[in-house]
Amino acid sequence: MSFIKNNLANAITLGNLFSGCIGAIHLILGDYQTTAVCIILSLILDFFDGFVARALKANSNLGTQLDSLADMVSFGLVPGLTMYAALEPFGKIFLGTELPFEIKYLGLFVTLFSCLRLAIFNLDEDQKYYFKGLNTPSNTILIFGLYYAFKQNQSFEFLFNNEIFLIILIILCSWLLISPIKMIAMKFKSMKLQDNYPKVALLIGSIIILIIFKTVGIPMVIIYYILISILFQKQLN
Repeated sequence: MSFIKNNLANAITLGNLFSGCIGAIHLILGDYQTTAVCIILSLILDFFDGFVARALKANSNLGTQLDSLADMVSFGLVPGLTMYAALEPFGKIFLGTELPFEIKYLGLFVTLFSCLRLAIFNLDEDQKYYFKGLNTPSNTILIFGLYYAFKQNQSFEFLFNNEIFLIILIILCSWLLISPIKMIAMKFKSMKLQDNYPKVALLIGSIIILIIFKTVGIPMVIIYYILISILFQKQLN
């Protein structure tokens, strides 16, 4: 029983990694619906591995390392491959000039900065009740959510038909991952309403966005999350 207790959370983390690998494969194959399901499953497993570890008092350095390694695939490789796929139609052409390489490889900078963000997070002891910079799951939801909406019903067509906008998106997301901006985390230091106004504003606003825009609203929720976090900077600690 002690073996199961000590390793259940790690097994859930490996499930996150397995789901991320499948999602990455199907993304390359152009099966975006399966990738979306895998991302959702990885998000669920990423939440529950920490929850289970705390509930069973089975936190360990091994679990911490496994969590980051799994996230590197599910929320690092997958968004990088998404930008890779988005830039693929443009070939070597950028601003009307033929480059010596295909610009789709620039999409993988999202993966590089996701790796950097995860490493920084592991070493930063201040991020107990907030995130410093955009967390990798949110970044994945933003990037893949935009691309999925584009593929499903041509939403955000202006973005994916313009390589300049896509490069700007890569730069912006890469910077946000390692930025010093405090971001809301759904962790509660106290249950007093006045201490949780940012979380309440995030929750209510997100529900309204999803009701109005449905699936297309998913990446919009992340944009709203970033804006709300910036607005409530002084209250996040």
